[in-house]
Amino acid sequence: MGSHLLGIDVGTFSSKAALVTPAGEVLRAAVLPHGISTPAPGHVEQDADGIWWHDVCALCRQLLDGAPYGRNDVAAVAVSAIGPCLLPLDAAGQPLRPGILYGVDVRATDEIAELDALIGREQVRQFSLMSLTSQAIGPKIRWLRKHEPDVWRRTHRLTTASAYLVWRLTGEHRIDRHTASHFMPLYDPRTGEWDERHAHHVAPASMLPAPGWSDDIAGTVTQAAAQATGLAVGTPVAVGAVDALSEAISVGVVHPGDLMVMYGSTTFFILVQSEPTPDERMWTVAGAYPGQFNLAAGMSTTGSLTRWFQDQLARDLPEGDAGALFEAAARVEPGAGGLVFLPYFSGERTPLNDPQARGVIAGLSLAHTRDQLFRAILEGVACGVRHNIDTLAHLGAQTRRVVAVGGGAQTDTWLQIVSDVSGLRQEVPTITLGACYGDAFLAGCAAGILRREQITDWVKPGRIIEPATALRPTYDTLYRDYLDLYQDSRRVVHRLASRQGSA
Repeated sequence: MGSHLLGIDVGTFSSKAALVTPAGEVLRAAVLPHGISTPAPGHVEQDADGIWWHDVCALCRQLLDGAPYGRNDVAAVAVSAIGPCLLPLDAAGQPLRPGILYGVDVRATDEIAELDALIGREQVRQFSLMSLTSQAIGPKIRWLRKHEPDVWRRTHRLTTASAYLVWRLTGEHRIDRHTASHFMPLYDPRTGEWDERHAHHVAPASMLPAPGWSDDIAGTVTQAAAQATGLAVGTPVAVGAVDALSEAISVGVVHPGDLMVMYGSTTFFILVQSEPTPDERMWTVAGAYPGQFNLAAGMSTTGSLTRWFQDQLARDLPEGDAGALFEAAARVEPGAGGLVFLPYFSGERTPLNDPQARGVIAGLSLAHTRDQLFRAILEGVACGVRHNIDTLAHLGAQTRRVVAVGGGAQTDTWLQIVSDVSGLRQEVPTITLGACYGDAFLAGCAAGILRREQITDWVKPGRIIEPATALRPTYDTLYRDYLDLYQDSRRVVHRLASRQGSA
């Protein structure tokens, strides 16, 4: 085996891989775009083999084509993916249907209510350290049992995106404890293991992957996986992680009080804690390493809104190039001409946990321009970020620094708007390659090449985004309107969501 480390991340709209030295130098990187499927309102899916496994194989072959790096240069591999997702497998380990995605898929609303009634809402919260929401996998398993009985009868294993990829690489059924935490109410956060006390309402633990820490060795590359990927047989593979956790590791968010804000298709928050501070509005989950907890949160549609806006309202711009929109938005006066935007196009996760929420734009007049509309979207997302940050502060969680990552962190326009609206000081490291960079680090730890504390050697300081204090009065007013608009429009919006078939 060589000494280089391979990290691969399968995200919502693209997959990325990086070949990295033990010193953190990126030798090669590659990206593959892909899409999602929305077969019904509130349903969001991806094909496990056609997208997840396909992308892993394609990226491995692209990076290890022998010019100048090949299979024998790789010391270890780690994979992350979107999650938590639900994928049923048959007795041979083959997918029985497309994967049901994380909290943006809100199909299991009735099943959440059923489990709350059967177990008790407070009992669920006390056991799992969080409440059932669209992010939870237990209700989606129950949905599968009820609505697709033919699939359920053939189901032998239940897995998630990252665990499925580890399964394909190694033949071992493993899951990281951070992702396993969302398989509630089947996971005990105190022991870090599956618990059968509520299994009769959902599924037996025997169907689930064995939990482990993200930098544990899951297994080694099998002969079949080597043929598919071009990796060498026997290459060690880490347990891996959900994409947001790997992204947090990639920028050194590993110490208590560190908060990552990940600007991707969704916006995700991970606050590292040594002791949990459970609250029903947020997700209390295991960290990457023993002795750590994460207070996690997530908005449902953020970066995906900019993509929607370009696809529907800016088709005159070059495909895939939103730079002109951001440049124009930067020239619009704060407040977007009196517009308020609720970015709840797929319901909203934290802190609302409202699968029936929908997008609202208020204040439109004939005088408004496309640039103001786009600015309103960015400001609406910023208000959502502030809502989550304020909630963390309200429940007493300590934040000592904020690190911004993800595709949205590549443009100062959006980051500056978020800082101005929320008052956050945001750090942006020099290298923000994404979760695949964190995966490469996890691979190095799993192989014994690196120690966990060495991530500080990989992360190089970059730019700082400071809030413009002069804009605080403007944005305090906007934020109050943002909160009021949700409450005032909630009943109507829920009726509309029901007509769309999501309830």
